[in-house]
Amino acid sequence: MTGLYPKINEYLYLQVASSDAAESEIEYRARIADMEDETFLIEIPMQESNGRLKKLFVGDELSVYFLTEGGIKNYFNTHVIGFKEEVIRMVRLRKPAVESIFKIQRRSFFRVNAELELAVKDSLGSRFLVRTEDIGGGGTSFLSDAKIALKVGDKLACWLLVSYRNGSTEHVNFEGEIVRIKKLETGRNLVMVKFSAISDSERQKIIRYCFERQFDFRNR
Repeated sequence: MTGLYPKINEYLYLQVASSDAAESEIEYRARIADMEDETFLIEIPMQESNGRLKKLFVGDELSVYFLTEGGIKNYFNTHVIGFKEEVIRMVRLRKPAVESIFKIQRRSFFRVNAELELAVKDSLGSRFLVRTEDIGGGGTSFLSDAKIALKVGDKLACWLLVSYRNGSTEHVNFEGEIVRIKKLETGRNLVMVKFSAISDSERQKIIRYCFERQFDFRNR
């Protein structure tokens, strides 16, 4: 199963869980210097934009991805379990279980059930607040009252409130298009929306949330 893991000299891209929302968004890069049966040994992570090194501590929780052929991002969660002092100081990370690594291709985003607050403005300027039914990197669905006039093809401006495991929250804004409306027995509508305009950084916030949720589900 070692073929499913990154290799020595490849890079891990990581974010450190923090109660400081700005800090938890910073992405660092670290080379895998060595490997053991249960651990990765990485160099001190560096912020690529300014070369700043990130000091890690035992117990730090990390959200990590590595790249494979075709630019596919492979995500997993891990934590710092120690250090190894040789010519350079290396950080020892717990290897994830193979089945906990999620591959995310640009056009193939997984979804998770999620009840998140979503503020919506339609093309006529009407505003309303709903809760999502599920969310993914490619779109979302939400429940709406029948009295809200919506139809397939409508364009929506949306603001989503996302909460992470570390207690931080983010607002994600995007434009969406209604692709399907399903009438429920309750009289409400399930409105399915695809993202028609969303920046990579905003989409990344959603993918991070989905990854954390999926990770939580698998560890129940």
